[in-house]
Amino acid sequence: MTWRQRFDIAWRLFRPFTLTASLVPVFVGSGLAWAEGHARVPLFAAFLLASVLIQSATNMFNEYFDYKRGLDTHEMVGISGTIVRDGVTPRTVLLIAWLCIGVSVGLGVFICATTTWWIAVIGTGCLAVAYFYSGGPWPLAYTPFGELAAATAMGPAIILLAFYLQSGEVTGRAALVSIPIGLLIGSILLGNNIRDMEQDRVGGRRTIAILIGRERGRILLAMVFTVSYLMVIGLVLWKDITPWSLLVILAAPSAILPTRLFFRFTEPSNLHRAVKATSSHLLSFGGLMFVSFLASLWIR
Repeated sequence: MTWRQRFDIAWRLFRPFTLTASLVPVFVGSGLAWAEGHARVPLFAAFLLASVLIQSATNMFNEYFDYKRGLDTHEMVGISGTIVRDGVTPRTVLLIAWLCIGVSVGLGVFICATTTWWIAVIGTGCLAVAYFYSGGPWPLAYTPFGELAAATAMGPAIILLAFYLQSGEVTGRAALVSIPIGLLIGSILLGNNIRDMEQDRVGGRRTIAILIGRERGRILLAMVFTVSYLMVIGLVLWKDITPWSLLVILAAPSAILPTRLFFRFTEPSNLHRAVKATSSHLLSFGGLMFVSFLASLWIR
């Protein structure tokens, strides 16, 4: 096996298209603080890396435990497939996951030592979600609460932490800004579960998509997209954030593609593109929100 092939396998193991869910909240929370005149770059860099590592570990725990439970097969769409397709041993996947957790904990110690050790409490909660999303006797991924747990831990929790690390405080404005980002992070998992609902049903999962059905799941996804934009417009009208934040409306076309695909297709092979599009939409929405915060700082 060449080094290029090894790199490609390692890259898939991290599921890079999903990492927008860990990158966007850090940039949004930090960008909001920077717009208010606060900036602590070393803490930003440490927290960004820790966030990405924790999500990467979550992805690896998911692959390991789904394989162990017999849920992942060679024919499945959407999984990274390093175990069932590339021959990477389950033990190796689990080891790399714990290595990511270990490095993130080290970064967390640096962050706490620089700020406050109370952050360790929230960080421990995020690590618990990372493991128990797929691991443990009652995995969150097998319940209707998977989307909610991920949306909360990776939306409001990360954004408020990122904002606090830069500004030294938590504000109502930061909490409100975190909600649409959390919703869009949840939309990635909802889309994933709509794609995989038939296989998940066989595997014993009871996700939201399975409980409410495919058609209502599609409608819920469209509603999540709509509410996210309406919340930003409302925050601008109420003057919680500047009109620059209306830049996020430019991301609206990127919400149309996944919505159309989910309403048009039912086959997982066709819906995998839609799941990736939900992640791209989060990147567009969050990226434009970040730019809007910088614009409000530089152009008054």
